[in-house]
Amino acid sequence: MASDDEQVRNRKAKLDHLKDAGNDPFAVHRFPRTHTSAQVVTQIEAAEEAAGDADMDWDAAGFEVTVCGRLMAMRDQGKSIWADLHDDAGKIQLWAGKKQLGDDAFDAFSDLDIGDIIGATGHAFRTRRGEPTVELSEWRLLAKSLRPLPEKFHGLQDIQLRYRRRYLDLIVNPDVREIFARRTAAIRAMRSFFDDRDFQEVTTPMMQPLYGGANARPFTTHHNTLDMDLYLRIAPELYLKRLVIGGLERVYEIGRVFRNEGIDALHNPEFTIMEAYMAYADYEDMMELFEGLVCEMAVAVNGSLQFTYRDNEISLEPPWQRVSLLDAIREAPGVDFGEISGDEEAREACADLELGDMTQDNWAALLDKCFDRFVAPTLIQPTFVIDYPVQISPLAKRLPDRPHLTARFEPHIGGEEIGNAFSELNDPIDQRERFEAQVRAGACGDEEAHPLDEDYLLAMEYGLPPTGGIGMGVDRVIMLLTGCTNLREVILFPQLRPEEG
Repeated sequence: MASDDEQVRNRKAKLDHLKDAGNDPFAVHRFPRTHTSAQVVTQIEAAEEAAGDADMDWDAAGFEVTVCGRLMAMRDQGKSIWADLHDDAGKIQLWAGKKQLGDDAFDAFSDLDIGDIIGATGHAFRTRRGEPTVELSEWRLLAKSLRPLPEKFHGLQDIQLRYRRRYLDLIVNPDVREIFARRTAAIRAMRSFFDDRDFQEVTTPMMQPLYGGANARPFTTHHNTLDMDLYLRIAPELYLKRLVIGGLERVYEIGRVFRNEGIDALHNPEFTIMEAYMAYADYEDMMELFEGLVCEMAVAVNGSLQFTYRDNEISLEPPWQRVSLLDAIREAPGVDFGEISGDEEAREACADLELGDMTQDNWAALLDKCFDRFVAPTLIQPTFVIDYPVQISPLAKRLPDRPHLTARFEPHIGGEEIGNAFSELNDPIDQRERFEAQVRAGACGDEEAHPLDEDYLLAMEYGLPPTGGIGMGVDRVIMLLTGCTNLREVILFPQLRPEEG
């Protein structure tokens, strides 16, 4: 078998020969396709149904089509060639006969390489073996593939290569194309869900003079003309709530956010988020909204509210179970954070839990570690973890009967957290005090503390109505619904380390 370098040389030589003969494939600007591969199959089936006989006379009853796509297999039988043509809709078999095409066109067709992109016109029929096929009457090379595709029997299996060269992954692994088709269906369902409930889709700035709306480290950039540093947004929340203040009572946004954090199976520094805000609603309304949204996405992706994730059979049937955050931690690792007030006391309470180095961990960080280690992996069926302490919920409204807790929830499915939501804090005085507490936490080393946003506080002073808000990690939900176990499988171009060399 020729090496890749030798194959590249051979293919470039073929291209030079074509150009010298005045047949430069890259000079083609457009190609008038009449059918996709799937449409050919559908029309063949319709003709069979109309005739009432699958063994019909295709010479008399066939129809002409023009298709185009990438050659993925060729089987030369001397005076005829069978080939597989792939397009976005699937694949169709081609049959080229020397008698039908003529010597020159047939010889040129036989000289094509796997990966070449062609257009072809011919008579559609079904072979005796039942394969939908196009008998070629003419064809044209539309783009020459100068590099060989990965070996067809093994496909592209190297994980890093698949992510780095996603285009190859999509060419040779049809199941990957299916994942991203399902992703599109999920996002389409999401938009339909909110549009049907009179929400208005909006866009907010991705470059912001002050980041906010979540606890995360930002990316920093610089605007030359204004000579000022800007932050890539970590969340659209504060801008969306400004719109609610302005009278847009139901808004949502689907867009990219950027967090300067680690990369693993559940984290990518650039990801897709959905946030929605509804005036005159609370976190109970948001739970109902979140349930309905995920159910609608699941039906769009899988046609069902049941699916399998990590060998677990999961049902999205509402209502989802609810567990209190502090109660769940009190029951699992046995630490009562509701009775612990200081960082040192929290470290002492967690001393025997094998949580790693805790010397720099404060009360909130240890609570997170306990939850992530002992509680989250057990939440397989859809669960709302509710009522978070004020210390870790700077934007959520207090519960009237338990003011040390907030009306906040995080939904979990399959052991994964997929969102965040709460009754929005609309008291500007309380909000200022919480921002100031976050600033103090930042001064003590908390790199993810929320900054104090004076402009947002000014907006709040004009009056934010009682409002419920939800945020969803779109990539994580799609990962669950498609059965993927790594976020990179549902992001077309995930962030990767530079290739060595």
